[in-house]
Amino acid sequence: MKRVLLLAISAILTFVLAACGNGSSTTNSSNNEKSNSKSERASGITTTIDKPVTIEFWHAMTGHLGETLQKMTDDFNKSQDKITVKLVSQGNYGDLSKKVMASAKAHTLPVMSQAYEDWMTQYIQNDLITDLTPYLHDEKYGLTDEEFNDIVKVFRDANTWDGKLYGVPFNKSTEILYYNTDMFKENNLEAPTTWEELRHVAQKLTNKDKKIVGLGLENSIGTSFPTWVRQAGGTFLEEGSNKIMFHSPEGKEALDFLNGMMIDGIARLAGEDEYMSNPFGRGDTGMYIGSSAGIPFVSQAAEGNINWSAAPLPKGKEAATSFQGTNITVFSSATDEEKLAAWEYMKFMTSKEQTIFWAKETGYLPVRTSALEDPAWKQYVEENPVYGVGQLQFESGFYDPRPIGAFDMKNAVSKEVQSVLLGQKTVDQGLEDAAKGAQNALDKAK
Repeated sequence: MKRVLLLAISAILTFVLAACGNGSSTTNSSNNEKSNSKSERASGITTTIDKPVTIEFWHAMTGHLGETLQKMTDDFNKSQDKITVKLVSQGNYGDLSKKVMASAKAHTLPVMSQAYEDWMTQYIQNDLITDLTPYLHDEKYGLTDEEFNDIVKVFRDANTWDGKLYGVPFNKSTEILYYNTDMFKENNLEAPTTWEELRHVAQKLTNKDKKIVGLGLENSIGTSFPTWVRQAGGTFLEEGSNKIMFHSPEGKEALDFLNGMMIDGIARLAGEDEYMSNPFGRGDTGMYIGSSAGIPFVSQAAEGNINWSAAPLPKGKEAATSFQGTNITVFSSATDEEKLAAWEYMKFMTSKEQTIFWAKETGYLPVRTSALEDPAWKQYVEENPVYGVGQLQFESGFYDPRPIGAFDMKNAVSKEVQSVLLGQKTVDQGLEDAAKGAQNALDKAK
């Protein structure tokens, strides 16, 4: 969003938000250490909920995801008698983002919403969301250091700006490698762990007579380009300055690697299938790289067709894996009672029991270390090993860049990467155009 619109929103909401004390000219740097110091704990929340309060949570969960969210919310509402959380579906993520910004201008924001980190950067710079640090450190309502540090570090960091907490993790996922165990057994292969092995296995599994391609890639492969650049040892974006850095030898190495497999016919995009889970489930590819949140869809597509499993992403020079998905954040326009009610709901949703339930039902990842170590989760993973693959990548995990304009930046990169993989541009031209388009998107959003 351009500077003019950002300033307009800020001006419109100034008189509403002035009392919130939430304005900050934030940068994109993340530092948990300040917000995680026990010495800073204080009893500063004087609000109490003395009468029933109803709050809205805007979300973009559909199908079984929406049903699971409703079940969890119903359980929270039944767990006490003062707070009622009302879920309001806003369609897909694009619709949700647009409706939030429209409601900000109309002074009709809900109390809570799902939000990606780059959305939150925009909200922070326009004083739209609440600094949750006082709630986190409050003696009565807060979390202990142990409870807060129990949230997986990459998720804590992704919700922290300049030492301040602005959200809690909700539906989190990462890319993993799905593979056809029947094909692997027939070819005496093991799950690849490096780029070299990935290429070798893709070549071995490709069978032109049977129209089988070794490796499948999502059409949106460009959105995961930061992972490939990092694995090549490079930097995608310099946070703080918002300078695009992937037009580099490492960026070229990453795109060359992907494009080389496409040229040799041992890799393919999802194409008209839109998502690779269906071609993989039919047996059209021996492997594919996709979101861990796609596990239920792979299971459905593969049933009666193939046997399959999953493994962590093969690494390049480094192991690096992007963790994606949204968080829950609270808008500054809410009353003090509504903010406290939202905080209580957020604590419930990120509790060990609830994050385990969510992970089992949806394929998303538990967000707490204690959940990963819980006997119930361990038993579930033992019975369903693919659900435990994503968590194996926490140590190499990072969150995607969070600047304003990240959505358009990712689209620009994805468009150009896809044009290279479809043979429409050379690697050099596509990489240069991707860098220019990405930088232009970020500059326009300033």
